[in-house]
Amino acid sequence: MAEIRRDLVKNNWVAIAEDMALKPHEFPINKRGIETTGIHIFCPFCEGNESSTPPEIMACREGTSQPDTPGWSVRVIPNKFSAFHLEGVLEKTHSGIYSNYNGVGRQEVIIETPQHGIDLHDYDQERITMVIRVLRDRYNDLSQDERIKYIQVYKNRGIFAGASLEHSHSQVMGLPFVPRGNSGVAEYYKKNGKCLLCDIIAQEKQSGVRLVYESDHFLLICPYASRFSYETWVIPKQHCEHFGALNEAEITDLAMICRKYTRVMIESLQNPAYNFVLNTAPVNLPYQPGYHWYMEVTPRLLVTAGVDIATGMFMNPVAPELAANLFRERMLKIN
Repeated sequence: MAEIRRDLVKNNWVAIAEDMALKPHEFPINKRGIETTGIHIFCPFCEGNESSTPPEIMACREGTSQPDTPGWSVRVIPNKFSAFHLEGVLEKTHSGIYSNYNGVGRQEVIIETPQHGIDLHDYDQERITMVIRVLRDRYNDLSQDERIKYIQVYKNRGIFAGASLEHSHSQVMGLPFVPRGNSGVAEYYKKNGKCLLCDIIAQEKQSGVRLVYESDHFLLICPYASRFSYETWVIPKQHCEHFGALNEAEITDLAMICRKYTRVMIESLQNPAYNFVLNTAPVNLPYQPGYHWYMEVTPRLLVTAGVDIATGMFMNPVAPELAANLFRERMLKIN
């Protein structure tokens, strides 16, 4: 189990895996920074290798196939190397000026397909819909545990986006604390009495310069202060705090946008590594207004540089207005 340690200087939390350590040769990037996933090796996520993973939590299965056997379409398992575990009571301890929590939490892997070598941009509408529905259901299930205060849904695609396995998958992490990454939404509400994301939607629809695509339920934009080149956000047009509140019509609509946009992104940016990250409201805490869930899509075209780490100010060489114009034209052409 991890320790979740308070960084007093950066005013943030860091998960430290005390009981395990990756050896230098186990990191997915070699010393020259060259991707090493071109050669296919044994993959525990492929259909037929179910005994190589922890027992499944749930799965979308065909007919009468049994758990932890072939015959599944989407499969959910505990992360084998998770630093977080749901056993025990959440406790906070102090050591001089330092403080930490024990690593009570949960980390799950959603194996999106039995087939190796395909990814989100290859999926049909039905599979993407199935994956989003599973993510929503896992979000809602984890939110029932009072020890969990925030649920982070994310996908890493490619070594330079942090993926340690090539087989396409997403992850859901239940954390015992609320990350500071979206603290601006609460501050904006406290100052203005309005939802920041709703105001962003109104302004981006009015100006149109960073608007990439609008569907029945969602807006796809390049954010005004994009940290990463060609970064995009998918925002629900209807104010909604929790990803877990998605209904079937919204799931279908979101799947359509994900299918179209990932194909455009892969083609436009020459097959980049990328991250999908869902930002949502905390759970199991007193109500705090101002949250509005949304999804970030961040292509990883550059390695994070020293100035980004030192100052916290990302250096983006591509204006979001230019990125939006590129994507907007191509979104209109794709089916």
